[in-house]
Amino acid sequence: MKVGRETSEVTYIVLNMDSDHSETTVSDRLLANPGVDAVVVDLERKGVTVRGQHLDVLALRASIESVGYQAA
Repeated sequence: MKVGRETSEVTYIVLNMDSDHSETTVSDRLLANPGVDAVVVDLERKGVTVRGQHLDVLALRASIESVGYQAA
């Protein structure tokens, strides 16, 4: 871990995410956001956890919704 970099984590529930294709679509879109280092998807629980620095939670939610999924 580099000094001065604060890592944070946010988790969303994406109710209509139910396939490998939806997992890839959501992950790819989230990884395109500034500061995102990793995206972990749990299809069974419909969870998406984003890890990174200085995460913009509104922009992340908008990214999920821009590809046709609802984030809570």
